[in-house]
Amino acid sequence: MFRFGHYGHIKKPILLQGHERSITQIKYNREGDLIFSVAKDTVANVWYSVNGERLGTYNGHTGALWCVDCDWDTKNVLTGSADNSCKQLAMLNTSSAVRTCGFDFSGNIIMFSTEKQMGYQCFLNYFDLRDPPSRLDNQPYLTPYLTVPCAESKITSAVWGPLGEFVIAGHENGEINQFSAKVHTPTHTHTSLYTFREHRRNTKQINDIQTSTMVITASKDCSSKLFDSATLDHIKSFKTERSVNSAAISPIMDHVVMGGGQEAMEVTRIGKFEARFFHAAYEEFGRVTSDPSTVYSSGGEDGYTRIHHFEPPSTLTLSWRR
Repeated sequence: MFRFGHYGHIKKPILLQGHERSITQIKYNREGDLIFSVAKDTVANVWYSVNGERLGTYNGHTGALWCVDCDWDTKNVLTGSADNSCKQLAMLNTSSAVRTCGFDFSGNIIMFSTEKQMGYQCFLNYFDLRDPPSRLDNQPYLTPYLTVPCAESKITSAVWGPLGEFVIAGHENGEINQFSAKVHTPTHTHTSLYTFREHRRNTKQINDIQTSTMVITASKDCSSKLFDSATLDHIKSFKTERSVNSAAISPIMDHVVMGGGQEAMEVTRIGKFEARFFHAAYEEFGRVTSDPSTVYSSGGEDGYTRIHHFEPPSTLTLSWRR
């Protein structure tokens, strides 16, 4: 989340120190008063956004955490981990690492995708939390009501579409797909509703997808793109000189923010990381650049989450992950 004023001065950021390894995702609740953070360590943290005070820690995973989400009224938290599990009120076991996860609008349905690794292909799974758990072998594990195989290219980022009717997924090969959350009849194969290749296919993966009234992607092809959230019609492209690690849309203004730079393994003393601000209809109007030791981002390779405050007169609230 970032708050900034037009032509204002950046205040000293609030540093949230709660992880020992690099941040993988942060997520704000709907009200914006809480921040959930996960990293390549084994814990998830929740913070007060106004002052950076840590409210609590979620323990239980034994591997790196890749994703986190909370439901509409912030009653439940969902986490996905490299320990082959997704945790909410019940344990959801998988055959490979969980890369993405999320609640639908109602908070009753969750989705998560698994990695293509160790001989297992990528799957997108849907669970209804109102279903009674399976009691196979006396283990209280939920079972998915729908599993979608993604054989061609694994999912790297995913969000729910409008009203929870489908999931919008970005893939390693640059594709964007819509996957229905409805159960099809046994005579029909469950495949993507729409497939888009606005980003360069088979060259650069989709690093991040976030949604508001529209959908925005961040890609290794050095671009970020806006789409209609229902039809996925391409609206606008934003070009940069470097890989875009993440991008977000303001919920209150026609602004887009993009975070990018080098991969962690490529960082040197002259490495460059940027937060770039665009008007959704026009051009870039602001940029903040910092060196690798003080990365301007929501979550950094140093394990810190940063909250940057800008001076008035107006503010913008955004979030993204690196």
